[in-house]
Amino acid sequence: MTIKEQADFSSFLALDIRLGRIIKVEDSEATKPTYRIIADFGSDIGTRVTVAAYTHYPKEKLEGLLILGLVNVGTMKMGPEKSEFLCIGVPNENGEAVPLTSLDDVPLGGAVY
Repeated sequence: MTIKEQADFSSFLALDIRLGRIIKVEDSEATKPTYRIIADFGSDIGTRVTVAAYTHYPKEKLEGLLILGLVNVGTMKMGPEKSEFLCIGVPNENGEAVPLTSLDDVPLGGAVY
């Protein structure tokens, strides 16, 4: 993977990446294999919904997981589903999405800095 073009630090500051906890995982109605994920980002933001390609994990493994989510991207349509945040992840050796998480149980809604 090539490194992207250099960005101004202000571009990073414009992103609102928060820590949330997955509270519910359901099968999605999207055409590609995805889950509908509901995450709690704490009292300031509340719960948000997204669609993510984590179907190589059992739902039970994802529920309760702390995740990083980009929460200021607005609502996007993903087929018949709506997505209110983007779950931050990286590809594994098979190209499957792996969510980024926290080692410690920290307060929900904490901002990445």
